[in-house]
Amino acid sequence: MDKSILDNVALVSAVVAVVSAQIIKPFIARLGGQKITRDMFISTGGMPSSHTAGVVALTTAVGFTAGVSTYIFAISFVFSLIVIHDAMGVRIEAGKHAEVINQWSEILSTIHKEKFNKTNFKTLLGHTFSQTFAGAVHGFIIAIIFLFIYGVI
Repeated sequence: MDKSILDNVALVSAVVAVVSAQIIKPFIARLGGQKITRDMFISTGGMPSSHTAGVVALTTAVGFTAGVSTYIFAISFVFSLIVIHDAMGVRIEAGKHAEVINQWSEILSTIHKEKFNKTNFKTLLGHTFSQTFAGAVHGFIIAIIFLFIYGVI
């Protein structure tokens, strides 16, 4: 058995898609006028969605290597739908809730200085449709590149 984990094109594609999406996020944010910080390289939210990039790369590579009629493709596809739904739906709503809680925290800490410590919850948790779509395109392109490199297509 000579194969290594690096021979797994689906895994390599997914990992490269996630890592590369995380690396480009701060630079895209900079184009939008934000200051680049170290936290941007590991944070959730932003353009493109690294979670979406990873699952789309995984599902694309699995589809090409195992076939779209296999149970492993079905698992990967459903997993992708769940992750993408979570990125666009659940986590974006949690971010909105965090914004409101932070506003109330500011008000309460102003009124009750000694009794209440202000808290700041992270608000950039989820993704907009365009961020998710960009992640999907990024993941698909990464998978296609690695499928060519590995000689699958």
